[in-house]
Amino acid sequence: MLDVAAVAETILSRESAQTQNWAACSFHLPQPTASRWFAAIAGLHDFGKAIPGFQFKWPEGQRADEAVGLAFKTGSLDVHRHDLAGAALLHRQLPARFPGAEWIRGVCQALGAHHGYMPNPMEIRDSMPRYEGAAWADVRTEILDAYLQTLAPGDGPALEDLPLPAVAWLAGLTSVADWIGSNLEWFPAGERADTLAGHFDKARELAEAALDAIGWPAYQPLLDTAADTDHLVWRILGQPDKTVAARPLQQAADRLLTQATGPTLCIVEAPMGEGKTELALLAHLRLQAANGHRGLYLALPTQATGNAMFDRALAFLRGFSPDLRLDIQLIHGGAMLDERIHRLRGVDDSQAESISSSVWFSQRKRPLLSPYGVGTVDQALFATLNVKHHFVRLWGLTNRVVVLDEIHAYDTYTSGLIEALLRWLKPLGCSVILMSATLPAKRRAALLDAWGATDRPEIAYPRILMARNGETLGETVACRSLAPIQISGIAEDLATLADAALACLAEGGCGLVVVNTVQRAQDLYLLLRERLDEPSELLLFHARFPADERAARERDVLTHFGPTPTARRPTRCLLIATQVAEQSLDLDFDFMFSDLAPVDLLLQRSGRLHRHERERPPAHRQPHLRIAGLLNERPPELTETAWGFVYDPYVLYCTWVVALREPLWRLPEDIDRLVQAVYSGDPFEEEDRPDFLATLDKALGEHYAKIQTQRQQAINAAIDADAEPQNAYNQKPRANEERDGGGTPVVTRLGDDSLTVIPVLVADDGWRLLPNDPPFNPEMVPDDALARRIFGRQVRISRKGVLHALLALPLPKGFDEHPLLRHLRPLPLHDGVADIGGIRVILDPELGIVYKPLSPDTEAA
Repeated sequence: MLDVAAVAETILSRESAQTQNWAACSFHLPQPTASRWFAAIAGLHDFGKAIPGFQFKWPEGQRADEAVGLAFKTGSLDVHRHDLAGAALLHRQLPARFPGAEWIRGVCQALGAHHGYMPNPMEIRDSMPRYEGAAWADVRTEILDAYLQTLAPGDGPALEDLPLPAVAWLAGLTSVADWIGSNLEWFPAGERADTLAGHFDKARELAEAALDAIGWPAYQPLLDTAADTDHLVWRILGQPDKTVAARPLQQAADRLLTQATGPTLCIVEAPMGEGKTELALLAHLRLQAANGHRGLYLALPTQATGNAMFDRALAFLRGFSPDLRLDIQLIHGGAMLDERIHRLRGVDDSQAESISSSVWFSQRKRPLLSPYGVGTVDQALFATLNVKHHFVRLWGLTNRVVVLDEIHAYDTYTSGLIEALLRWLKPLGCSVILMSATLPAKRRAALLDAWGATDRPEIAYPRILMARNGETLGETVACRSLAPIQISGIAEDLATLADAALACLAEGGCGLVVVNTVQRAQDLYLLLRERLDEPSELLLFHARFPADERAARERDVLTHFGPTPTARRPTRCLLIATQVAEQSLDLDFDFMFSDLAPVDLLLQRSGRLHRHERERPPAHRQPHLRIAGLLNERPPELTETAWGFVYDPYVLYCTWVVALREPLWRLPEDIDRLVQAVYSGDPFEEEDRPDFLATLDKALGEHYAKIQTQRQQAINAAIDADAEPQNAYNQKPRANEERDGGGTPVVTRLGDDSLTVIPVLVADDGWRLLPNDPPFNPEMVPDDALARRIFGRQVRISRKGVLHALLALPLPKGFDEHPLLRHLRPLPLHDGVADIGGIRVILDPELGIVYKPLSPDTEAA
């Protein structure tokens, strides 16, 4: 208990003064003694080990207890969960030390949670030890008195009860301190001094050494001196020659940020390519300087966009912290594969630098504890769900600047979780930056509601809104006018799409075809491959490649179409891609085709058309977006294309009719008008086709039903930060982030169930990852090098038959007993093929994972 208290106090000593002040104010504690009080409470987490049911687990300890007169009656052994027993016992014993303290209930709930889940009042009540005899109570009283006398924590909070964010924060601190203080490598068992006070002093020394070993940095702000906007933007861009001035968007944001005090919400709505990422980094500098924020989390929609952002974040930190010791984490399921992370951990590069990526922080549940991170929005959203140790994520996010990019890119369910996250982040002292080029008005209003911002100034697009201290300020911004984009339509069938793409390619330049499904991308690629003489002129990029191959293709895509010198850009090349090329990747194309998609996503896709200043082939000097399914004579086909399963049919129909009336898009002027026309209006006043109106009515009814269902699902799943602590977890399923991890499945995004698998090539002499690899035995636990290679081959599958069939197979020992692999499932392939769950699954070196239905004849064979 004293060891963990020492760790908690040492952790807090490395936080900013503002974080410490936030914690003291949240608990109504005097600042000088707050850290000691938090430490003393955290150390009480193991008080429940002094019960017969727990001591009985250790025969040697039981004999020692019996030798001094402590009995082990049969009826007393039924209660053995020390976390819950400790909450029950402290709920009874602490009132004698802190008379009239209503906060004890919240403290006991926080301490009872350190094994993963917040206990409810009934669980705590039922965990009170029974039939043990008076000697046990006497011993516990002696322990508690000695402990509190040693630490002298003071009188405790001057408030009646703890709000839920405070309870969660205390639970997070307790769990993290317990993980460190229970590590025998840093805290060997045994007494360290003749007195408890001496032991605690030594424990604080060990805690300092443990945090140093972890790489837990002491707080240091990035911005050490005042600087004007241009100067900061130069540094953010890494351009010390000062050749670029801050853009109007960044200047407007900086003007608003000078008025930021306390937790601040900024909503940035501006076109693609206007420097929103640099604005977010600038905002972090200003808000950290004003509020003492402990760090920054950049939350992106996908792993690919997170990977692309990681280099920019690293360059930013290096530019502002040459003499600081900082930690940064890449936070998503594929982070272990990233070579940049291995270099930052010193695995592949012995050269030390000021920025590192601690292995300890990288472990499950811990990455958000690191002050700086780049990852997916899902990692932050898990903090709002009742997964194990969700409050550890909340502790890590406390007093951070949290940036959510592409905020338009989520359905009603995930958007509901984002709103729930905002309701947590504000009382946890965070500032939040929300960014989008295409945000519907209703979504903006819901986000402001979640922050508690009732003041809604009418600001024209492009705009920045800043909510702080109950007031919302805003500015409209002058952005660059881009060349008008010509909009035209073609039929949805792949043959027509292939003909049109090849005709454009024949006129030179680099083109992009964005389709809505992987199956469609694979089929189009095959169709085009047959008709192209030069294979290098065609690339395929989607999410159904093994992770290492997907990363390699992402690098190829950026090399071909990113901000590279013209001399390195192909003369002719065509990229077939799914939504992975839609956002946050800095890509530039001379011509573009897209399947019909919701208007905000079409606008995002168009942001990759003529993105960079360069000379274009004569035929492509005018930006031209050709949209499959955009035909005046008939509405788009949504069933055979599967578009209606990927996107809301009603939104697709609205986009179709609005786009037909808008053959020329002028950006940024038209962005907000187009988005609001689709999402906030009824564009069908002139529609008079009875058959389509019947289809439209059906789609509209399903649209509203889907929105209502998803909104309710988000309410049911998310923990309400405003709820009373003792009731907040009622009806919230105890869940796990992994499907096979126990508990009720819970997700941050709706959609088909999916499973992370490892394609393995099965032969008589063992398994292989690649045909020329040496075989390995799946029943032998692999060494870490092989485990990382196995981990690097992961891919997600969502076909129900395949998924359920794989879950029914036993997990090989080599996977089950390695911490990196136990949440993965092997997909056994024979000659690159697996017939499983009624599906033929093929791992094709060009196409990635391919699904084909099994015919009865194939199954019999």
